Amino acid sequence: MKLVLIFGPQAVGKMTVGQELAKITGLKLFHNHMTIDLVSNFFSYNSPEGRYLVNTYRMEMFETVAKSNLEGLIFTFQWCFEDILEWEQTEKVSNIFKEQGGEVYYVELEADLNERLRRNETSNRLENKPTKRNVEQSKEFLLRAEKKHRCNSYPGEIQEKNYIRINNNNIPANEVAKMIKEKFDL
Repeated sequence: MKLVLIFGPQAVGKMTVGQELAKITGLKLFHNHMTIDLVSNFFSYNSPEGRYLVNTYRMEMFETVAKSNLEGLIFTFQWCFEDILEWEQTEKVSNIFKEQGGEVYYVELEADLNERLRRNETSNRLENKPTKRNVEQSKEFLLRAEKKHRCNSYPGEIQEKNYIRINNNNIPANEVAKMIKEKFDL
């Protein structure tokens, strides 16, 4: 069982890289908006009810997949490094797979703000993430998050053996996916 965690700031290309990685590895993609967009039909993600449901659905998926006969899962998310609760949540998810004998791979993506603002409006993003279709609102949210959160690690901050950091500012998603596949022999 394999768990590939792809993380980085908003609109860095996590889902798109995950889609490409799924194509070349056979691993299933579970991008973070699959639960956010489901729950947003009923509750705001920022509400207590919304956060509870998103977290519950995700944890149930992780537990079930980790015990299944699937080859593995790719999960994308934004990791706010200044928040100790997010460190704990990432460790909790990783341990679900490790306790079942699985391997966890950490993939950090980074790109500059201008590139991420451009990617915020791509057709693939808008097609797959309904809550991002109000582009102006999504842009404002991205800019607020940029000021409020640190969504890329400091050098040496992540100590996992299966870790790679990729600046995908000028690298197509399919090439990034190949780099990940080769690095971890997926």
